[in-house]
Amino acid sequence: MRRSLVILTLNEIIGVKALLPQLPAHTQGIDEVLAVDGGSTDGTCECLQEHGIRIVGQSRRGRGEAFRVAMRESTGDHVVFFSPDGNEDLRDIPRLFEALAAGADIAIASRFLPGARNEEDDQWLPLRKWVNQTFTWLANVCWNRGPYVTDTINGFRGITRAAFAKVAPQSLGYTIEYEMTIHAMKQRARIVEIPTLESPRIGGETKAPSFRTGVMFLQLFVQELRARQQPSVAGL
Repeated sequence: MRRSLVILTLNEIIGVKALLPQLPAHTQGIDEVLAVDGGSTDGTCECLQEHGIRIVGQSRRGRGEAFRVAMRESTGDHVVFFSPDGNEDLRDIPRLFEALAAGADIAIASRFLPGARNEEDDQWLPLRKWVNQTFTWLANVCWNRGPYVTDTINGFRGITRAAFAKVAPQSLGYTIEYEMTIHAMKQRARIVEIPTLESPRIGGETKAPSFRTGVMFLQLFVQELRARQQPSVAGL
């Protein structure tokens, strides 16, 4: 099976400069590395090019669109998505590919499994963590018939090309991962999680403002709740 690593960027020059030199140590056995850029103006693309990474632009902005562009432009049977903002652990890239190779349709780096760490774990009021876990609980209660999925929203994940075609996510923005997970649950896909250690953001600002993003997640949940249930399948 051919493996593709996709780096998702939008003005992440600090993270790119810090993490790209470490990347080769974690890409053994990966056939292709490319970046999907949402229109960076801070030197991110130039830095990627200096490291020999092919860059694909987006005609439309949005993280969801970046996922679809990545799948169109990559050639791997198994694809892992990585954001170089400091939150995601490079050491988990090969582990996600291994989970896919072992039969997972979707492999998610979970911040809530035993042995994992969420960026907000040390905060006395971890609001984003609580919201995440609430939406995760709702998805599990409504659609999951397999093992409980602890982190339905995290974007640090891998997916098989066949599974992506089946779940067919339509989100333009930050609800893309939640939509993918819900559709996979509806279709009885095999979702596997690995514990990950989420570190603080290296630089720049989050592209997902908490309140507005929360409203978008709620809208997606209601939309999926109203949608006709997908027929069950044995696998993807």
